Amino acid sequence: MEPPRRVAMVTGAGKGIGQATALAFVERGFAVGIINRGEEAGRATLRLLEERGGRGAFVQADISKPADTARAVREVVEAFGRLDVLVNNAGIHRQGTVLDTSEDAWDEVLRVNLTGAFLCAKHAAAEMVRQGSGVIINVASEAGLVAIRGQVAYNVSKAGMVMLTKSLAVDLAPHNIRVNCVCPGTTETPLVLAILERASNPDAVRRDLESRRPQGRLGRPEEIAEAIVFLASDACAYATGAILSVDGGYTAQ
Repeated sequence: MEPPRRVAMVTGAGKGIGQATALAFVERGFAVGIINRGEEAGRATLRLLEERGGRGAFVQADISKPADTARAVREVVEAFGRLDVLVNNAGIHRQGTVLDTSEDAWDEVLRVNLTGAFLCAKHAAAEMVRQGSGVIINVASEAGLVAIRGQVAYNVSKAGMVMLTKSLAVDLAPHNIRVNCVCPGTTETPLVLAILERASNPDAVRRDLESRRPQGRLGRPEEIAEAIVFLASDACAYATGAILSVDGGYTAQ
């Protein structure tokens, strides 16, 4: 089988935005490395990809572990021969203010959301430097641009992703590597839907979340995926260090 012309690697690709992004790249002719901590969800995305005629490879990895990130990049490159796009999407969410967030919870969120992205970028960028080009897209959050109450660790981790994007962009530009960032608003992912289901009045909580946005609704994973693919595409070749809000107008207020 001929090697693919373009290869993307998506972390946290087992569901939600990550899964939608993997499928969006497949629709554009990419082979996709699916990186996920949970095997069942990762393989489910691989099946969806293959059902659409795409090529993919699943790598089970915990991106908070340096050895896992190095192995994930290595296995994707071994599977397809190159790496053109890295999407740092994997992340976790923990609620809590500074008063009730434990040190362990703080460390966990920063280790997965920020250090994990740094480690993936470190190993992916080394491969991109060798091949002479590449794109890294970091998935931050509206919470990286404005503080949302009761989630201090998450807010800080996503604000770090924004600055990580800018720092990588200026450092890697001489190597023909672009680095951009998408900041999604609240999106109808399995994580958000599970939170709504646990609420005492799910409909009221959903209406409250929707009412905070000028567009009056939540986002869809496919909409965030399209923004990611756009920033990674040649149509956006002059953009590096860009921060794109896709949040229904939340941070414009």
